[in-house]
Amino acid sequence: MDKQSSLIERFFRYVKIDTQSDEESETSPSTSKQRDLAALLAAELKDLGLEVDYDEEHCYVYAYLPSNGNADASEYIGFISHLDTSPAVSGKNVKPYIIHAYNGHDEILDPEEFPELKKHFGEDLIRSDGTTLLGADDKAGIAEIMEMLSYFKANPDVEHRGIAVAFTPDEEIGQGTLHFDLSRFNAKQAYTVDGGKFGILEYECFNAAMATVEIKGRCVHTGSAKGLMINASLVATEFIALLPEDERPETTEGYEGFYYLDSIRSDCENARMQFLIRDHDLEKFEARKEYMKDAAFTINERYGSELCSIEIEDQYPNMAIFLKDHMDLVERAQKAVSLAGGIPSSQPVRGGTDGAVLSSKGLPCPNLSTGGYNYHSRYEFASIPEMERSLEVLIFLAKSDV
Repeated sequence: MDKQSSLIERFFRYVKIDTQSDEESETSPSTSKQRDLAALLAAELKDLGLEVDYDEEHCYVYAYLPSNGNADASEYIGFISHLDTSPAVSGKNVKPYIIHAYNGHDEILDPEEFPELKKHFGEDLIRSDGTTLLGADDKAGIAEIMEMLSYFKANPDVEHRGIAVAFTPDEEIGQGTLHFDLSRFNAKQAYTVDGGKFGILEYECFNAAMATVEIKGRCVHTGSAKGLMINASLVATEFIALLPEDERPETTEGYEGFYYLDSIRSDCENARMQFLIRDHDLEKFEARKEYMKDAAFTINERYGSELCSIEIEDQYPNMAIFLKDHMDLVERAQKAVSLAGGIPSSQPVRGGTDGAVLSSKGLPCPNLSTGGYNYHSRYEFASIPEMERSLEVLIFLAKSDV
């Protein structure tokens, strides 16, 4: 299937639109520029002849392509990707660049720093110019979904199921499903198209929470500070020291959970830290939340004052709990990967997708690969062969006989 030119042309068009979300924003969507891509997609979907339902207020695009074969007209299969890119690295003025037949000699993608690259020698890869992220997370998924729809419209003789698609804002800041309207989405089962390496199917993820720790210090003149000053910045480091050093993202893998210091703002008078708490095991997850509360208690005991406070907010659950009765979705995806020439495998998501929350709300959503790597960084890249095969997986899944 020769889809490279049109698929990559789409991908380039989408990544050049800045859609970075903002975790400090109190609006929904968090940035109005996400509407630029949403409006473009709504127009392209209409041009393809799909029924489009565009929620302009909240920046959700829903669209439907009815079955053209023997499939039950009421049974739609859903595909979902997100519009925004990570706040971690700029997504403005992305300049995508193709490395033809990558051989390991590149000023940005060094296989000694990123060993995964050694598996991609000889492949055509896409990266940015190194000043921004690329945006494959998740514009590779969007491009593959759009190209799948284009394929079926161009090949009406190929029977397919009813197809429902949705493009959501603010996934990267944990708000992707905030205004997702299940009553406006025809599918009862779906896939998020938001993974990485081709062939990996994800149906387990972290239980996730965010902890906000605030410390109130006492600032006095440094010349007369003895016995009086409480430096909130230093107390913050004491709090951090109470957390296990070997339970951080950089020291864990697989099913191992962690505490992650996401941000810290401090001076002598005030300190504010945000931590991500993650664990696949629900019991261990709850224990981690209690551990952080105990750390705050320890600080207060140490200083004999309620200077440290903590608030913990759950973000999303492990979707494995909700998918155990829908493993047919995983089995179909495994078959589609095999048909596309891959070897299906699974691994726990060490992050989150819209599918975690949607699964908990009654829309089971395993996660499919897109062919992207090194997300949320200037070293992000996408493998063109893997993007093509990920597109094939979507086509196979939408066909009536898979």
